[in-house]
Amino acid sequence: MTITWDEYFMGLAHLSALRSKDPNTQVGACIIDQDKKVVSIGYNGMPRGCNDQDFPWARDGGFLETKYAFVVHAELNAILNSPRPVNGCTLYVSLFPCNECAKAIIQSGIKKIIYESDKYDGTEGNIASKKMLDEAGVEYVQLPYEVKVTLNTDK
Repeated sequence: MTITWDEYFMGLAHLSALRSKDPNTQVGACIIDQDKKVVSIGYNGMPRGCNDQDFPWARDGGFLETKYAFVVHAELNAILNSPRPVNGCTLYVSLFPCNECAKAIIQSGIKKIIYESDKYDGTEGNIASKKMLDEAGVEYVQLPYEVKVTLNTDK
């Protein structure tokens, strides 16, 4: 059995997400070009040089006591880690981009988003994200199924 391109690239996004130390939400992203070549990958985590153990991963509490002040999202990590411009590329991501990531996606020139989960659909951030992506002409498509990545860690 051969997997589809969508399954392959979303699988790479999921594999990347496994690097995330976030105990609640592991998100991965994979950027590909028009020739179906991987340009970059990313996952949600602390900025380079910031030790994961020295920063909070909590979702509740004061702003500086939660992850929200510090974590770089998978989409932004993939854009920032890219060795070349991502203009015209497609982004595969396991969770629909937030409004902050939507800004970076638009500014970087990514033209299409393939995503799985839209668990924040209808929230203000999600509405803002979709409004900006629509206005900028960035296409987004939800996969009709979930891609599973399984690792055999038996040694």
